[in-house]
Amino acid sequence: MRSSIGANIRRERQRHGWSQARLAVEICRAAGIRGEPVGRQEVSRWETGKRKPREWLPFLASALGVPLEELGEPQTPAEPPLPTLADYLPEGDQLAPLAAREGRRVGMGQVDGLQQRVHGLRLADDVLAGGDLIRPALRELRSAVRVYREGSHTGEVGRLLLRQIGELAQIAGWIASDAGRHAEAERIYRLGLSAARQAEDLTLAGNLAGSLAYQFSNTGRESEAVTLTQAALHDAGPEAPPKARALYLDRVAWAHTKAGGPENTQHAMRALGKAGEALTEDTDGAESPAWLYWVDAGELQVMESRVYTELRRPLRAVPLLRDVLSRYDATHTREMALYLSWLAVAYADANEPEEAAATAERVVSLSADISSERTAERVRVVLARLAEYADIPEVRAVLDSAL
Repeated sequence: MRSSIGANIRRERQRHGWSQARLAVEICRAAGIRGEPVGRQEVSRWETGKRKPREWLPFLASALGVPLEELGEPQTPAEPPLPTLADYLPEGDQLAPLAAREGRRVGMGQVDGLQQRVHGLRLADDVLAGGDLIRPALRELRSAVRVYREGSHTGEVGRLLLRQIGELAQIAGWIASDAGRHAEAERIYRLGLSAARQAEDLTLAGNLAGSLAYQFSNTGRESEAVTLTQAALHDAGPEAPPKARALYLDRVAWAHTKAGGPENTQHAMRALGKAGEALTEDTDGAESPAWLYWVDAGELQVMESRVYTELRRPLRAVPLLRDVLSRYDATHTREMALYLSWLAVAYADANEPEEAAATAERVVSLSADISSERTAERVRVVLARLAEYADIPEVRAVLDSAL
């Protein structure tokens, strides 16, 4: 009679003279994954039959130097398992408290003050661009890290400080990315991810990971974006607030859209559908972090329309974008310019060059005084798309005025 998978794992591990912890290390090495997504306790659960290794089986077999069938499973192609967010932490512990703290005592008053400044910075980002906010954002982040590392505080205050550092890193990373400082934004996001995980705030960690993945999607690192968005969704789990799950799924949809191809398109459509379903669960009794204030049906509609535009489905994109823009706050100039840029491209795809030109003219005008690399890039995309209709007078006028 064939032995169970757990018994086979234990037998092969003992044959090597390895502890469960050593086997966990060897599995991660075989999978080529940094960190410890598999630990001693997980190996113990496999051996006792409490869990099945599932996607880890090929790497178990590789680590133990045996064929898959020796462990009790038929041979299947090995695919790297989904990484965890631990794989995206920064090198070195930038948040480690100093060995001998000599700074002042930090209490709830300082935490509350930092929380108010973080929220103020987030609100400022609604109406100002990255180039205008990068200096104050980085100054606040450095100050917050210094307070945490150098000050003395209770464990609870320390946890709340870490959470605020994570929130601050998310908005500072977003601002840096908007300013075109992508390498700096990535470092900030990874720092924030470390803070959020130390604070045991998985919802915030998912937001940071999703923000970094969004940058990856837009800077030629689409496959990394897909992997990271999946890790964010997986690590946050089904217990995440409905608004947070909707946001994570939005990032998943965009990553798959930018990755391209029929299979990714199907994944993107499914993610959009699940995002809408998640948001319907945001009832009066559902609690969400304050930083999710902007996630609503309108934002999901924007993402849906952008996905359709990227997939060159203008008949779906144009009505959605026009509806969103008819209700959008005109004081949010950067977002208005960005959304109009998608509408201009969708009009061009619909073979409506005159409408595309009129919309593009508004994009160029709004973007002229915005210190945002994102809007600058979208202007370039719009003008490149309009160039295909350069023989039409309205289009030529827009192209000439933008030179």
